[in-house]
Amino acid sequence: MKKNLKSSLKYGFLVFAMALFVTSCSSDDGSIFDTPLPDDQTGGDDDDNDNEPEVATIVFNEADPSMNVTSASASGQVGTTVAGRIIFTSDATTQRRMYITQNVSGQGDMPFNNFALNSDDLDKALKADGSIDLDGATKKEIDFTFELPVPDIDNGQIVYTFWTTKGKGDFRDITKRLALGAGTITVTVGSGTNPAAAVRTFSDIKLFAPAADGTTESFFSLLNEEVYRINEGPEFRAFWDFGYYFGASGVSDGEDASFASTATFDESFGFPVEGLKPGMDEEDMENETLNEAFFALSSLDAASFDGVALSGDLDSISTSGSQKITNLAVGDVIEFVDNYGKKGLIKITEIEAGFNNNDFIQFDVKIQP
Repeated sequence: MKKNLKSSLKYGFLVFAMALFVTSCSSDDGSIFDTPLPDDQTGGDDDDNDNEPEVATIVFNEADPSMNVTSASASGQVGTTVAGRIIFTSDATTQRRMYITQNVSGQGDMPFNNFALNSDDLDKALKADGSIDLDGATKKEIDFTFELPVPDIDNGQIVYTFWTTKGKGDFRDITKRLALGAGTITVTVGSGTNPAAAVRTFSDIKLFAPAADGTTESFFSLLNEEVYRINEGPEFRAFWDFGYYFGASGVSDGEDASFASTATFDESFGFPVEGLKPGMDEEDMENETLNEAFFALSSLDAASFDGVALSGDLDSISTSGSQKITNLAVGDVIEFVDNYGKKGLIKITEIEAGFNNNDFIQFDVKIQP
């Protein structure tokens, strides 16, 4: 399964459009985030709001954290939206981006950024990685109201998580360059009871032998099922989990088909690949980190891999000491633990052996949500 990343942030798992309404405490008249505050904060007539539903609101105030409201809840009906208000006020910290994730029925936090933006100005609100660019005075004071979609589930919870960062963050690591947050808004559907967590399954992933100029689709993200060109750009490095190579420099008998974590790829492959490491002109370059992943050959066969259905089926996997695995063959099943502690399996389904840029490995993945 070959992905086209020129379409940028159209994630396969995001099917819910969201209308973005933004409210700002800012006095910057040119901000795309400006709308009036509600009457209860502007001295208006409270009677006008008697019949309005209460809005789920989370509050973070860096100067006075005693007033923080870190979680809120609401009930939702399938096919509708629920209003969620986010008020983040910083003091010493500059907020540069906002990240949002959505967790449907306990199936795992996924980036939530497929906004239905209605103008060219609003399109500028998104960074390439799907975070919201906080421009102008909104870097200090944020008051946004989002319409949060309620997906088609019978019972369960949809948890939206919001946080801001001081620079490029990571959808899977809230602590990375954290400014304020994280806060959650939980939408309950029906009884609110989530089903047993199933594994996430990716099929027919194809990675190609790397080119020195970084133009090949050699890296894979366990976050969004995407394959990435090595030179795709700094916005996407936090998405990459491991890469593919065939053979290695300085190994007399070769290592043939191999996986290596993004963090150790240059060292494992033996050749520097353009675009893998941050350049001197990139945002917060000195603090850039690449994802680790740990691999081991599993005793499971292909049929056992196919039988794995629930997250708990993978609990017995332990972290190995190796961030690469070599001499892979069709039919091999590989255990792995990713940078964020998620456990999973890889089944090798096809290998076109060789160093050429059209040579490849194909595989299926099952990972905890």
